Amino acid sequence: MQRPPPDADWMAAAIALSRRGRPASTPNPNVGCLIVKDGIVTARGWTRPGGRPHAEAMALMAAGGAARGATAYVTLEPCAHASPRGPACSDALIGAGITRVVIAAQDPDPRTDGKGIARLQEAGIEVVFNMLAAEARAAMAPWWMRRARGRPFVTLKLATSLDGCIARADGSSRWITGARARAHGHLERAQHQAILVGRATLEADAPKLDVRLPGLADRSPVKLLLTRGTAPEGWTAVASPQAIADVDSLLVEGGAGAASAFLAADRVDRLLLYRAPILIGGGKPALGDIGLADLADAHGRWRLQDSRLLGSDRLDVYERAREG
Repeated sequence: MQRPPPDADWMAAAIALSRRGRPASTPNPNVGCLIVKDGIVTARGWTRPGGRPHAEAMALMAAGGAARGATAYVTLEPCAHASPRGPACSDALIGAGITRVVIAAQDPDPRTDGKGIARLQEAGIEVVFNMLAAEARAAMAPWWMRRARGRPFVTLKLATSLDGCIARADGSSRWITGARARAHGHLERAQHQAILVGRATLEADAPKLDVRLPGLADRSPVKLLLTRGTAPEGWTAVASPQAIADVDSLLVEGGAGAASAFLAADRVDRLLLYRAPILIGGGKPALGDIGLADLADAHGRWRLQDSRLLGSDRLDVYERAREG
């Protein structure tokens, strides 16, 4: 008889599920929940748009009576506080007859922090926690950044030639990368709450910055313009990287001025580097001055997170190495 997958495998599936909630779950974290019984997934849930229902509530509703005696895999500690929008998830799990709960990350919200775990244990439920905690936090990075640092989680996208150009000298840049890389870029847009370009990019390219993938058109992010002036209709002007408020996840798409400003302010947390197998020579560089005083300061700042081919283009994903 085939043995069921271990807890880590089920949690990895719950973490993948949690990404469905980004960025629509804002201001709540995007949580994933699997309910498993006898080695079979009986229900799935993820945080819905606007933050409710929570992942656990959605999964329990789908499971019905099959939740009794089952294990719940949750990517964030079940909440311990009730609100006008719904009951505490820890109470809902107890009431549904769940007998075991596996949790990835502990909730830093003081209303729940440790209290959800304690409530489950007091009800006689077996609790396993810190299961793939780092991976779960990474999947909830925008919400986590807002809670920890009070600012957006920022992804910078650069699409360049092999020699680091984002356009020819005359400004023409369509298209440096191929169709697969551009489709991946649209998928990234769909996972961000807001998208930003600089004034020069707006005037040169008149970008729509929407999501042009089947079924995801409604996931187009809010458009921000980095400028000290005014923004056209449908855009919001922001004067500096530090001035952005009420946004959990931000994708910076262009151009060199905007990219350099965010790097100089140390406000980039994730870097998407798409490189096409072409040479331009004498074109427009991807970056300007980013305030680097010494070459030694450039080392140790970025960790390679992922690398893959998208058609003939190479995507390298880096994360900012930070303390804590």
